[in-house]
Amino acid sequence: MAHTTVKEVLAALDGVDFPADKDELVQAASGASAQVRSALRGIPPDQYANREEVARSVRVDPDSDLDHSPAQRAEQARKGGRPGQSQHLRDAPKPPVEEELDR
Repeated sequence: MAHTTVKEVLAALDGVDFPADKDELVQAASGASAQVRSALRGIPPDQYANREEVARSVRVDPDSDLDHSPAQRAEQARKGGRPGQSQHLRDAPKPPVEEELDR
């Protein structure tokens, strides 16, 4: 797993015109750090419609830049997601208790 953040990966893709496939994304990040290029080489060979799809598919340290609670990570694991998508980037709603505490 690459030790980078989603923000670093997306920053390397600033000039990319979407939709773009994996090879185009890797080529666009040729000037980025080795960790960012490694993270992009690890995404599924799909066509990506926008930066959000790339963010959901790139594998980074699960605790790097997301504030998911243990309950949200468990919900992600139960629901699954797009094949090849990093589990920690799948949408997970806040548990009702956390919503109540946020009020």
